[in-house]
Amino acid sequence: MIVRKSVAKISQLLEEFPAVAILGPRQVGKTTLARRIAEQFKPKTLFLDLETQEDLIKITDPAAYFELHKGSLIILDEVQRVPHIFTALRGIIDKRRQEGLRAHQFLLLGSSSLELLQQSSESLAGRIALHELPIIHADEIDTEKTDLNQLWLRGGFPDSLLAASDAGSFRWRSNFISTYLERDIPQLGPRIPAITLRRLWTMLAHNQGSILNVTQLGGNLDLTGPTAKKYVGLLEDLLLIRTVHPWLGNVGKRLVKSPKVYIKDSGLTHALLNIKTIDDLLSHPIAGQSWEGFVVDAIISNLPEGWSAWYYRTGAGAEIDLVLESGYKDTIAIEIKRAYAPKVSKGFYIGCEDIKATEKIVVYPGNESFPLSNEIMVHSVTGIIQRLESF
Repeated sequence: MIVRKSVAKISQLLEEFPAVAILGPRQVGKTTLARRIAEQFKPKTLFLDLETQEDLIKITDPAAYFELHKGSLIILDEVQRVPHIFTALRGIIDKRRQEGLRAHQFLLLGSSSLELLQQSSESLAGRIALHELPIIHADEIDTEKTDLNQLWLRGGFPDSLLAASDAGSFRWRSNFISTYLERDIPQLGPRIPAITLRRLWTMLAHNQGSILNVTQLGGNLDLTGPTAKKYVGLLEDLLLIRTVHPWLGNVGKRLVKSPKVYIKDSGLTHALLNIKTIDDLLSHPIAGQSWEGFVVDAIISNLPEGWSAWYYRTGAGAEIDLVLESGYKDTIAIEIKRAYAPKVSKGFYIGCEDIKATEKIVVYPGNESFPLSNEIMVHSVTGIIQRLESF
């Protein structure tokens, strides 16, 4: 079993809030993580899977049922499927607060971020903490058993990463994609043809890390721009893709103002493009963009609290793959290279001057950290995560 870094963070939040929600796509390991956390709590925990009729019946009267299990940590899986539960939880939490109970009461698991965020913000404001469980990243793997290329090829879903072979991993990811398109998304309500959504998802894979142009995307799919935008928003809500917005500070230059879009998990990118082995990947035209997306997700998933991530591009060609900011104190410019002997372009230096970067970093596929010049440090994927953890 891979020990997830999120265990400590979620355990801390449970000590501070009466309710904590773990967000993440299906099969990312939310249930396994919740059960691991539950082992730490005494006297007992209660687990309800709200996709099953048996457990749904139990909470026909939530207040009465939860009162029976007062003092337990109650775990509710796929909680976004029962929206009325949030109003009930508010009353229960407020009553228990008056009795002096303030923390570790409910652990909620959800795979649809927007719906859960809306429901919790309306009903549980000030009573709930949210934590997105990312896919597995480089700093969580045992490098003696799993090398970086395997993680990059297979992606960070546990069942895919830990499959007995690359072929088995590919089959798991292919089935995951089909299940999402044919079963999970229709259950959420949107009536979208699975073949249309698969084409959209595949087009995004072909254009990993590119500027999002919903009008062009819609035209290629025989959809209107607003419809294509809605479909992209659905994939983002399901925590399957990520949009990175442009840095738009006042630098007196014409800036690109549309977001870049990435499929979060590199393994899904490769499955959509029928890339089955590392040799296939290294010889594929998407390799550089796929590596960029792999690193971008690792960095953003490990940002310290209070930090934000952007990209920077001007009409004249100055470009920074990722800009990390912490208020007005730190501005880190990051260039992502697939080469083991990385070089940076003139556009990167110009971009750093424009945004007044306080630190310049290149991320590469090697294992060491070293200075590229007096101004630029080169880090591995694990190295950049460790650097962020030092803030």
